[in-house]
Amino acid sequence: MKLAIVTAYPPSKVTLNEYAYHLVKQFRQKEAVTELILLTDKTEGAKDIEFTEQGCKITVKECWSFNSYKNIFSVTKAINVTKPDAVLFNLQFMKFGDKKVAAALGLMLPWVCKLKKIPNIVLLHNILEEVDLGSAGFTSNKLMQKIYGFIGTSLTRLILQADTVAVTMQKYVNVLEIKYLSPNIKLIPHGTFEIAEEPSYNLPKGPMQIMTFGKFGTYKKVEGMIEAVELVRAKTGLDLEVVIAGTDNPNVPGYLAKVQEVYKHVPQVRFTGYVEEHEVPTLFNESAVVVFPYTSTTGSSGVLHQAGSYGKAVVMPDLGDLALLVQDEGYRGEFFEPTSIESLASAIEAIVTDEVYRLQLSKINYEAATAHPMSQIADMYLETFSDIIAKKEHSSMAVNTTVIK
Repeated sequence: MKLAIVTAYPPSKVTLNEYAYHLVKQFRQKEAVTELILLTDKTEGAKDIEFTEQGCKITVKECWSFNSYKNIFSVTKAINVTKPDAVLFNLQFMKFGDKKVAAALGLMLPWVCKLKKIPNIVLLHNILEEVDLGSAGFTSNKLMQKIYGFIGTSLTRLILQADTVAVTMQKYVNVLEIKYLSPNIKLIPHGTFEIAEEPSYNLPKGPMQIMTFGKFGTYKKVEGMIEAVELVRAKTGLDLEVVIAGTDNPNVPGYLAKVQEVYKHVPQVRFTGYVEEHEVPTLFNESAVVVFPYTSTTGSSGVLHQAGSYGKAVVMPDLGDLALLVQDEGYRGEFFEPTSIESLASAIEAIVTDEVYRLQLSKINYEAATAHPMSQIADMYLETFSDIIAKKEHSSMAVNTTVIK
């Protein structure tokens, strides 16, 4: 199979690029895949396709840009030129831009593939029915939220024209099936990027690192985490370092720089900036606790799966999809009220002051993460493509038989 993937890809700063990297890493090792075609966003640096494992040929075509109105045409042209046997879209609703028209035009691409009769799957990481539009940085205006809701429903109907729409949580399957009465929705778990050998769970010498990882400024804010760690320091006397790993959300440029300026008086607060793929293991392995300072959620958390794969205790807000993931996939952590710094401080304190409890959470989360390795997730997509292709061939044969009669 000559498989194309429409996605952002490292060193891109556009969301979901890390997820694509790990999907590609697994797909290229599958016998069923003869060539991978990456239809990616344009970046200044070269795409990271240097893998050590044996695998198939990878062709990169940088054919779209964030917020460009031309993406629907440029990506379609790239599909016409490369002629893939199947196309996988790695999407969320603001994948192609934070401007409404640009975002909407990009999300029409699965429908274009359907018209061209190219087998296609949309991996949809979030659904607008489950997103707090205000907290997630879309809009706080009530009228605009209704407009976004209407637009989101219309775009979802377009996306559902794909052969299969894969979502990462059972709740999303239920919502889409009930609202849209669509028969082509499938649950395929998020998966865990890297499954290392079971870690020792030991921490390096020096301060205990309280780490958060992501793109910040909308529903992921770090001020409360910094203040919560200050409270824990004052109460316990422990040597704690705050590690803020990642970059600004594209919707809030300059956010982390402002935070760094406001909290420059607070000791042991480290901002790593963009984290390269090869730096991720060290980042997690050296952390005592991974914190999710979210005010809302927009889908299954890749960071939670990463934390689990490295055997880390986690502190999570008691809301939405993170709470469901704990229930559905077996993760464990300390929960806090999203708007309470004191609640967050108590959750962090419960772990950093109790080594037995930290180890217990770490081991449970490692076991949960190893249940769905990315190699298994890649197989699920390939099996789904095989089913789609078989159905199309059967349908074509049926049409031909009817014509002959």
